[in-house]
Amino acid sequence: MTLRINDIAPDFEADTTEGPIRFHDWIGEGYAVLFSHPKDFTPVCTTELGVMASLAPEFARRNTRIIGISVDPVESHHKWKGDIKTATGHEPSYPLIGDPQLKVAKLYDMLPASLEGEAEGRTPADNATVRTVFIIGPDKRIKLSLTYPMTTGRNFDEILRALDSIQLTAKHQVATPANWKQGQDVIITAAVSDEEAIARFGSFERVLPYLRETKQPV
Repeated sequence: MTLRINDIAPDFEADTTEGPIRFHDWIGEGYAVLFSHPKDFTPVCTTELGVMASLAPEFARRNTRIIGISVDPVESHHKWKGDIKTATGHEPSYPLIGDPQLKVAKLYDMLPASLEGEAEGRTPADNATVRTVFIIGPDKRIKLSLTYPMTTGRNFDEILRALDSIQLTAKHQVATPANWKQGQDVIITAAVSDEEAIARFGSFERVLPYLRETKQPV
């Protein structure tokens, strides 16, 4: 099973540090970020969970819930939280999924479905592919997926930037150019005629016959 953008994010039931959840119900009517880790008590992931804890208010402001997952059990996650706070000054206030039977990792194509056994005894190197970020929309469809190597810490400011773009372009018939940030000009999609663009956005600049830019819609 290969997950692609606009596929329905697989639903599942799991134990978390905040109790059992059914994933789609937990997402609710907003957006969600699911980010995975190959093992508890690993150095890069420790810094990542701390950064996400510090950014939790920013995600909440965007009506987006965040949830982490590692193949270790929930009990291990609770112990890991202390190290995360020591290293980064921030303790996760969001749930962490326990996946010791590797069910969610396989469901999300982070480990082969044919893989046998459980998490116990496996090393981070065995789980190197469990390093993915998914953004999931209110329609429960995958809007973005990014997979990183174990030695490269993820840039969660980029996840926020991408989320801003995803939410903006879901509301308006625009796209965002390279390196776009909140408040910068956007691109009018080809589905919008010049007349519609003027009525909708007020004005635009034609950079190329197929590239029209306008102010970011409010």
